[in-house]
Amino acid sequence: MRKKRIVVVCPGRGSYTRETSNYLENVDSNLRAMIEEQDKIRSAKKFKSIFELDKNSFRAKTHMTGENASPLIYSCSLKDYASINKEEFEVAAICGNSMGWYIAMALSGALTSKSGFELIQAMGVLTQEHGEGGQIIYPIIDEDWRMNIDRKNMLLDEVAKIGAHLSIKLGGFIVIGGKQSSLDHLLKTLPAIDKYPFQIPFHAAFHTHHLEESSTLAQSHFDYKNFNKPKIPLIDGRGNIWSPWSTDTQALFSYTFAHQIVKPYDFSSSIEVAVKEFCPDHIVLLGPGNSLGSPVAQVLIDHNWNGLTSKSDFLKSQEKDPFVISMGIEEQRNIVL
Repeated sequence: MRKKRIVVVCPGRGSYTRETSNYLENVDSNLRAMIEEQDKIRSAKKFKSIFELDKNSFRAKTHMTGENASPLIYSCSLKDYASINKEEFEVAAICGNSMGWYIAMALSGALTSKSGFELIQAMGVLTQEHGEGGQIIYPIIDEDWRMNIDRKNMLLDEVAKIGAHLSIKLGGFIVIGGKQSSLDHLLKTLPAIDKYPFQIPFHAAFHTHHLEESSTLAQSHFDYKNFNKPKIPLIDGRGNIWSPWSTDTQALFSYTFAHQIVKPYDFSSSIEVAVKEFCPDHIVLLGPGNSLGSPVAQVLIDHNWNGLTSKSDFLKSQEKDPFVISMGIEEQRNIVL
């Protein structure tokens, strides 16, 4: 029987929330041993245990800081990826949003699990200690998830006027990065749409020049020799594909630390490329949570994938045989186990 082809999508910062507590409760013995080794490294730096964080009551000031959120999310994604039934599903490619790029590299084999953890832990700390500014998120779609070009143009005009920056293209949303004074202006002046504009807590101005110090420190802290050719194709935050046979590891190092830290991350393009170039039977979103479910659907609608033109079309298509499978949703998770 032919294996089903899947593209795996890794989550970014902010995906571990109150609703995802105890995500690591039932990990298998191999993963438990791996996380315990990671906790030894964290203990030496006086950081809380990953298992302890997962069990304890969620507190934003604890769970959403870089030193804790990044390795916690990485561990949750490792659990989900290891749970996928590889006898029935072939991973055709891997991508991620923002911090999810680091997770994607580890899962693809471009980094070992240990190197992946060390990178994710270190970058969580670096961006926390040396990152400036913050991020806000704002929708550029209507209620039925169709792109609103006028709203998008209005937003980008306001962002340019105030000296803020495009940070992430996230399906039907744009994430803006900038100094807090610029964000405060946008929070006051952008037209209110539901809960938006919304400032993402404990985030610096990721993927903008405000992270230049973090970029410089990362390039001096890490060694490109720890990077490998991926065993599974990677799709980066420009929509570029890093293949197992042609990847230049120095170029991969440079993109990871000199480019994507300080340049906009185009998650939308990575999903477009995933669908068009790899023709998956499913897109599988790793947990924790389901924060990327809507943005992925909005990209599919924007490109009229399989005839989708609206939110209602997408939700109907998901009823019998979901194309987008979120492992943070129990009934969908079971499809890939």
